[in-house]
Amino acid sequence: RLFVIKHVRMGKINFKLLIRVIMQQAKFAQVQDGILAGATQIASPNFNARPADTDIQLIVIHNISLPPSQFGGGYIQQFFQNKLDWSIHPYFQTIEGMQVSAHLLILRTGEVIQFVNFNDRSWHAGRSSYLAQQECNDYSIGIELEGSDDLPFEAEQYQALVDVVAMLRQAYPKIQNHIAGHSDIAPKRKTDPGSYFDWQLFRQRLSKKTSSDL
Repeated sequence: RLFVIKHVRMGKINFKLLIRVIMQQAKFAQVQDGILAGATQIASPNFNARPADTDIQLIVIHNISLPPSQFGGGYIQQFFQNKLDWSIHPYFQTIEGMQVSAHLLILRTGEVIQFVNFNDRSWHAGRSSYLAQQECNDYSIGIELEGSDDLPFEAEQYQALVDVVAMLRQAYPKIQNHIAGHSDIAPKRKTDPGSYFDWQLFRQRLSKKTSSDL
């Protein structure tokens, strides 16, 4: 909003840029009944109910690629739907039978896919603990970035992640700054989102967006 107002006052309107900014600001405009407006919806069967009277108060960031460090092909989507053909690649046979999900997946293009309603408990964290509170799946939202520990993430993914997290913090105020990596909540088992995820860049952009939305 401030960006738009400033450039209108200056009398220098780049209409293409203006339209892109407005669309970006409106893309994830709200969370309604646990559904993120603007996200592609693909239902995963891998979820269950959160414990009664449990508030959402944490976001967990992961990375995933199938096969490892290879992108595209739709294999992640198939995996989260229990529809992956295990015979396609040798690596798939090592995860055969696993039933997992995340609330959201952000592809390399920046597209956001929602697999599980935020009101439900997706199966993304496993055995985990945050600030001495066990079982993070119970009270967290899991966001997977299409990526790996050994490759940089795309600018479009950071932008989408910032937009999504900003909206989630409005919808679920107890999240505040409680944003962790999978490696933070399960350090003996997990390494993602990995050293190539730029936490400083993400937090700076999130802070900037939060300020501009006030």
